[in-house]
Amino acid sequence: MKMPARLFMISLCLAVISQMGVAHAQGDSAARNAATTPSSTRGWIKDRPEAIGLDGKVLATFDADLASGKYSLVDSFAVYRCGKMVFEETYPHDYAHIYAKEASERGPLNAHLTGWYNYFDPAWHPYYHGTDLHSMQSVSKTVSSVIIGIAMTRGDFKAGLDTPLLKYFDPAKVKNVDDRKRRITLRHVLTMTTGLDWNEEVAYDDPKNDASLMEAADDWVQYVIDRPMAQEPGKVFNYSSGVSELLAHIFEKETGQDIEQYGTRYLFAPLGIEHFWKRTPLGLVDTEGGLFLKNSDLAKIGYLYLNGGMWDGKQIVSKEWVRLSLAPSTDAEEGFKYGFKWWLLSRTDGAAYVWMARGFGGQRLMVFPQEEMIVVFTGWEILKDEAKDRDLMNRILPAVRAQACPASR
Repeated sequence: MKMPARLFMISLCLAVISQMGVAHAQGDSAARNAATTPSSTRGWIKDRPEAIGLDGKVLATFDADLASGKYSLVDSFAVYRCGKMVFEETYPHDYAHIYAKEASERGPLNAHLTGWYNYFDPAWHPYYHGTDLHSMQSVSKTVSSVIIGIAMTRGDFKAGLDTPLLKYFDPAKVKNVDDRKRRITLRHVLTMTTGLDWNEEVAYDDPKNDASLMEAADDWVQYVIDRPMAQEPGKVFNYSSGVSELLAHIFEKETGQDIEQYGTRYLFAPLGIEHFWKRTPLGLVDTEGGLFLKNSDLAKIGYLYLNGGMWDGKQIVSKEWVRLSLAPSTDAEEGFKYGFKWWLLSRTDGAAYVWMARGFGGQRLMVFPQEEMIVVFTGWEILKDEAKDRDLMNRILPAVRAQACPASR
């Protein structure tokens, strides 16, 4: 039956008013979300742990243990949940005094005696020239992978993951080339399964450590690519700072751009991240360990991936790259899988992995996807073992009182 014109107009007006109410509510919700999540200009909004389902007393007890030195030389500890910073503490140490002897002696962690590869020089480590930019060490590997993903998302890095590594080299100038080395691909570089002979299992102050030997050389890339093969590519995980340094060379060859400059434009600037990034003696970006960040800015990397590559409503890196990066590509150390320069720590409660970026000395970015929680540690325990990741995880998870974020965050 056809509705009378007058009733039709009344119905239409009510529908419009209803839709306006929905739009207004959605606008209010968007405004609330925008006001309670980090941005490039505002940074992190602060809140109490209890307001977002965490037990502040558990965090305070852990903080007291960190301050007492129970977990070695930790420099900072911070917790972010539901888009907010809810706990942050720093623990000052007199590194000029702690490492005074080592700072003046040539060795594997001080091959040049002066400059930014003297790991005992307090002007350079762990903080950059007295600022709050902290050495990230191998967290640099993870950030380099993020930048490659951004370049692929934007179409500036056109090569696929199965592109042969030797595409970026003149084979006539590479030592120990055989069929196995020809089969190394970009995917193998990202997952540390190249098969290259590399010894980084010993301590970094051991003269047999290939990472320290590489950093003592002038041409780091040549040192790495000349290594003989030990395994078939793709078969065995072998932690290698060397293959991670190849990323700077590969990026430059593939895009014609410097990976730091590209990252500044498309990652650091959009997220409001301050940084300093060391370079090799030949001027190549140190993608294996040269990045310095604030802990609050490191947390932004975790938040970016926690939100599927989105930041401030913009897709910085594709959801597919995030998915691939966090997929367990290979078995790594005990209790860990490995993705594209991301560590995946298994949980004893059967929940999803904790996503991690890890760096020498105690740098840790820990992302708990189910809890929407990010935890950051920095430290500079470089002559002894730093705190174990599982121990840190097991001190943090008991603080979770509400599994989901509050509706009105």
